[in-house]
Amino acid sequence: MAIGAGKYDEEATLVRLRTKAKGSIVFILEGIQGTGFSVQATAKDILILPEILRSLADQIEKDMNASKDKVV
Repeated sequence: MAIGAGKYDEEATLVRLRTKAKGSIVFILEGIQGTGFSVQATAKDILILPEILRSLADQIEKDMNASKDKVV
């Protein structure tokens, strides 16, 4: 969840603490509790999260399109 504990909050805590980060976002695909995510961030950082995710999605699409061009 973006606000409040998500189903993978424990994993998000582990990642944040081990990396000594200000916050963390953890996405899990088909994990023990199914697919989901957890966010640990300040309210200010959560407000810019949609912008960050859109940028990430754009980069993923760009990378995937570039890799298609390399396939022979």
